[in-house]
Amino acid sequence: MKNYKHVFDAVFKETNRVIVGQNNVIEQVLVAIICDGNALLEGYPGLAKTLVVKTLADIMNLKFSRIQHTPDLMPSDITGTYIIEETSGKRNFKFQPGPIFANIVLADEINRATPKTQSALLEAMQEKQVTIGTNTFKLDLPFFVLATQNPIEQEGTYPLPEAQADRFLLKIKVGYPSFDEEMEIVERFASTRTEQKLKTMLNKNHLLSLQALTRQVPIANDIKSRALKIIAATRTNKDVINYGASPRASIGIILASKALALIKGRNHVSNEDINEMAYPILRHRVILNFEAERKGMTTDDAIKHILDKIK
Repeated sequence: MKNYKHVFDAVFKETNRVIVGQNNVIEQVLVAIICDGNALLEGYPGLAKTLVVKTLADIMNLKFSRIQHTPDLMPSDITGTYIIEETSGKRNFKFQPGPIFANIVLADEINRATPKTQSALLEAMQEKQVTIGTNTFKLDLPFFVLATQNPIEQEGTYPLPEAQADRFLLKIKVGYPSFDEEMEIVERFASTRTEQKLKTMLNKNHLLSLQALTRQVPIANDIKSRALKIIAATRTNKDVINYGASPRASIGIILASKALALIKGRNHVSNEDINEMAYPILRHRVILNFEAERKGMTTDDAIKHILDKIK
């Protein structure tokens, strides 16, 4: 299998002209994109979540739209609506497409919108189409929803329902930068600011062929079997987990590991790929039991507990 590492290295290099650090986040967003999946980025305000998504859209020359979620946002504000248009004395209904009609849709602070509005994204995320009234509109491919959310404990948020959270291939944690990275951020953005003109590194056709290629990355049967045992363990490990992951997680962990292997320039999936992708694949799909929460465990702790058991 041809080595595509140089392609992704070029994407990282170009992204780093705007983004300082956060390489792990960028890598995982790329994994979601070449798996043709959606990603949920969680982190406190001001950690460049929106900037990462916007920069990647620029580098890939994709149509980008941003939907700022607020409690008063209506489903029609996302999908679009019919408006009455008058031409030569006749009134006709004309469809006015909403911001969902793009290649990369950034659903900013998705957990600030009401559940009804959050669910307006569901059909687009799963079926790559939007139904308004009796008409169904196909979305332009490739199509991804990359959503950001602040941690749930913050006020004025509506937790994502499990059914919708499951539609996201990955839940990516965005952390604070290191001291040196923060120093670089301050140097770069608190002095004379020049707008970076980014080069286009990939286009729609490249992405669609990379998506097809990802599925062809070989995976040994023993590694595939271990991945499925990890998912199965989330359903049986009742000492820490109340509800486990669905078969969608099994498909996701295999696909995401194939994508990671492709990005890293390897021609097959390794156990390290499975271990690394288990966290973003599972952290929004498992629900801890009371005992685990009482001990102060996080979902990442529970996933590590399972990975340690299934060598």
